[in-house]
Amino acid sequence: MEQIKHTYVEVNGLKLHVAEIGSESSPAIVFLHGFPEIWYTWRHQMVTVANAGFRAIAPDYRGYGLSDIPQQPEKTSFADLVNDTASILDYLAISKMVVVGGDAIQWWWVVDMDGGWWTLVFNPL
Repeated sequence: MEQIKHTYVEVNGLKLHVAEIGSESSPAIVFLHGFPEIWYTWRHQMVTVANAGFRAIAPDYRGYGLSDIPQQPEKTSFADLVNDTASILDYLAISKMVVVGGDAIQWWWVVDMDGGWWTLVFNPL
């Protein structure tokens, strides 16, 4: 676990914590934790996929783990999660990735960095 690097990304006035492991040139897998969990939920999977040649990334959502708490956490929305995650991926220069999500949500990402748009569609089970 000591190989996991921890960084912070400034997004909309908040410092968001990001854990990652693996080469920056490797294909990316983004792990999104469930509630009320943190990046640490994915630590074993992150090491495993990094050892298999991938770059594993797991952010802490705003208000969770080592990420800043917004001034009005009760007003945090699903759109904030999407925008925060997109901003982190943009900061890390990741244009294609596989997304693994926790909880009872199926995630589909549509990403076109060249066109400048991000879309996340979800479907509760």
